[in-house]
Amino acid sequence: MSLLQAASVLVLAFYILSLLAGSRLASKAAGRSVWLFGAAQGRDRIAALGFRASFALALLGPVIWALMPDLSALSLGGWSGYPWLTFIGHMLAICGAGFAFAAQMAMGASWRVGVSNDAVGELVSAGLFTLSRNPTFVGQAALLIGVALAVPTLAGVFGVVLFIASAQMQIRSEEAALLKAHGDAFTRYTANVPRWLRLP
Repeated sequence: MSLLQAASVLVLAFYILSLLAGSRLASKAAGRSVWLFGAAQGRDRIAALGFRASFALALLGPVIWALMPDLSALSLGGWSGYPWLTFIGHMLAICGAGFAFAAQMAMGASWRVGVSNDAVGELVSAGLFTLSRNPTFVGQAALLIGVALAVPTLAGVFGVVLFIASAQMQIRSEEAALLKAHGDAFTRYTANVPRWLRLP
């Protein structure tokens, strides 16, 4: 594993720590835990497990590959011969991590990890939320895609697919909860801002 590839894995690890630290701050601001995964049921529980697994795969795949390089089943060795792809992946990982963390911080006390109808915060619609209804998920997806490009492993690629599928499930639950809590204000917001990303 090259230094740039290792740096990409460190970006992911640092983001995970930042996510946890930011969630702790949001819990203090909200006066209650923002971690709602424990109470998730049905489709939301599947999404919660998918999120955890996707980040674990993205992080552990490169680590295991670095520790056991002969374990070729984990790597997509053909990609590793293109340093420019590693660089693009690294930059995408950095931008994705920054975008996701900025969106999380912008939510303040409205930040939640999971969905609950009785724990819906204020509707946040300014800043990054004018580009996407789910900028945290957009940034996280970019981060995971970037790491998968920089350090090509089967685990990382599967982690990206699992993350996107889990995000799609959770977004639908979140939107139902937001519509119930905010009514017409949320309907107007969804009419003007795309679910994923407004392209120029």
